[in-house]
Amino acid sequence: MDLQSKIILISGPTASGKSKFAIKLAKKINGEIINADSMQVYKELSIISARPRLTNYQNIKHHLYGFQNVKRNFSTGDWLKLAIKKIAEVKKRDKIPILVGGTGLYFKAILEGLVKIPNIPIQLRSKIRNLHKALGQKVFYQKLLILDPKLKNKIVSTDSQRSIRAYEVKKFTKISILDWFKNTNSNFDESQFLKILIDYPREELILKINLRTEEMIKMGAIKEVKKFIKLKVPRNKSVNKAIGISEIKEYLDKKKELTEIKDKISIKTRQYAKRQSTWARGNMNNWLKLNPKEMNKFLKKIK
Repeated sequence: MDLQSKIILISGPTASGKSKFAIKLAKKINGEIINADSMQVYKELSIISARPRLTNYQNIKHHLYGFQNVKRNFSTGDWLKLAIKKIAEVKKRDKIPILVGGTGLYFKAILEGLVKIPNIPIQLRSKIRNLHKALGQKVFYQKLLILDPKLKNKIVSTDSQRSIRAYEVKKFTKISILDWFKNTNSNFDESQFLKILIDYPREELILKINLRTEEMIKMGAIKEVKKFIKLKVPRNKSVNKAIGISEIKEYLDKKKELTEIKDKISIKTRQYAKRQSTWARGNMNNWLKLNPKEMNKFLKKIK
């Protein structure tokens, strides 16, 4: 299998062993690893985000891990710019870039490009959100279809987030969000990618998630969250949604016992893994699916 000219993408649900698989593959093909996980970019959250540890790098170069301050905004667009730059740097060294992570939007951005919609004024955004709140999703959706008929059967009628976004884009730019998407292009050709999706059996994955929760606590997740709380990160930052922060905070506030918060973290992680799998079914149908046995077979084929 000739991978010399490829950019390799490895995705899959949390705790499915993506990082270990990527390191084994990188060793065989002279590759370097680029992070594609939105929480693993933050330097203050190494344990909570399950960021690969330096001791596990095994002399393979890793990029875009633990470099971003939790107080700063970091968007998919920010990641895409850095990822494109890193891919070029890795290729310049005659190495193979391997992008690894569980953030579906990052992979979508690298494969399809990112929509360059102008920034919409905050006043208009607030006005539209207030309108949505007053009307409710059902009536708001009908109003959206009058404003932008192209969206019929393109946005699910119950999807309030996409409905609001489509409404504000059409209202401000006078152009349908669908047309913005049509005019978006990737920096790469589709043929440049080898796309691998780790397809882990659900029951085995649940066991792995439970074990990883225990390991995180042992490694010092509570201490890490304590430090994070002291930073007083604004509530509107998406980093606050990292699984484990609110649960450990409950333990620190003596509202929950340690066993309870471990259960909550495991349950939330399982729910997140399910959402990742749902995303994959809808957006990664043409990816090469590998279960644990097939992962090993795949590695053996590589020369």
